[in-house]
Amino acid sequence: MLQCSITKGAILYIPLEELAKATELTRGGRLQEATQLIQQALQRGAPAGEKPAPAPTPSAPRADVTDVTDVAFRELPSPGGAPAAAAEQPSPASSTGPASFERHAFDGGAKPYTYWLYTPGRQDDSAPLPIVVMLHGCTQDGADFATGTAMNELAAVRGCLVVYPEQRQDANSMRCWNWFEPAHQRRDSGEPAMIAALALEVAARHGGDTSRIYIAGLSAGGAMATLVGQLYPDVFAAVGVHSGLPAQSAQDVVGAMSAMRKPAAQRTPSTRAGIAVPTIVFHGNSDRTVHPGNGKRIVQEAVSAADAKGVPLSSRPGPTGASSRTVRRAVHSSAEGQPWVESWEIVGAPHAWSGGRAAGTYTDPQGPDASAAMLDFFLQHRLATQRPV
Repeated sequence: MLQCSITKGAILYIPLEELAKATELTRGGRLQEATQLIQQALQRGAPAGEKPAPAPTPSAPRADVTDVTDVAFRELPSPGGAPAAAAEQPSPASSTGPASFERHAFDGGAKPYTYWLYTPGRQDDSAPLPIVVMLHGCTQDGADFATGTAMNELAAVRGCLVVYPEQRQDANSMRCWNWFEPAHQRRDSGEPAMIAALALEVAARHGGDTSRIYIAGLSAGGAMATLVGQLYPDVFAAVGVHSGLPAQSAQDVVGAMSAMRKPAAQRTPSTRAGIAVPTIVFHGNSDRTVHPGNGKRIVQEAVSAADAKGVPLSSRPGPTGASSRTVRRAVHSSAEGQPWVESWEIVGAPHAWSGGRAAGTYTDPQGPDASAAMLDFFLQHRLATQRPV
């Protein structure tokens, strides 16, 4: 299988003639040569202004990887089916005590995945906590993403668990989530299955509320968040996408490059399964890595899917808060007034997390606070029933 070498900033600097040659090699079955050609092009680098900063110090002390590995992930039934029994019921960890930010291992099948978990300080464990799953972008890791988004600080105030799964470098050399590979585009398969199972495992071990599990991501993480939300609408109550792409935008690395440059035409709800999931989208209109049209398409498809599922939405401008950048915000709400789809277009913003801290990579401190807006949006949504874990 062709190995992805997509990296933020660098992807746009592959000469067109080399991209065309890679396409020909792929179509001819010469995948190894195509991969080598793309990697050589990427290694020549992007302009200095878009290269990532050195990995920052995390916002909380880094803990060593724990010796305890969580149970293996299990397949989940299709939406509407009977809940699957756990392969092994985990022993709940104590959910009371001071706040913590620790790294753990999760048995993701052939090889374990690592993840960072933020647990807010709790006096008692009487009320289950919402869970936010955060998917980093290429070249990032969980600690870096936590630092840049400052989601832990918000979660401390709002009382949320925050999970930062980390992509394995042997699964993708640039640590990109493999959103463009067919093996990772199906329910109960690949990375989406691991992410959904990890979220439920954290809920079981740490007193999480399975009716309030949310997922968000940046760039490749945003593309994977969109995909996971559609594959597991019975697990995730809402989705946040920052500088990402619609689900099923590509089926190989060449298609991924094309989609990042220019989004394909909008699909009808029937061609994307019509999964209606509450969605909030952030995208800078000066993004040179992922075309801003991808963010608009995610919004269009989410609105169309809601309408197809009997949730007609009305649109209105929304307040944008204080920031140094001009923002165009649209809120699409149900007849009951509940925001179902939100769009934040940030004028002049690059490929970076809006309102993020400069200590993290790929952040835009000048923009509105995407983390706060996403958390506000998420906590307005919950699944109709809690899923057994």
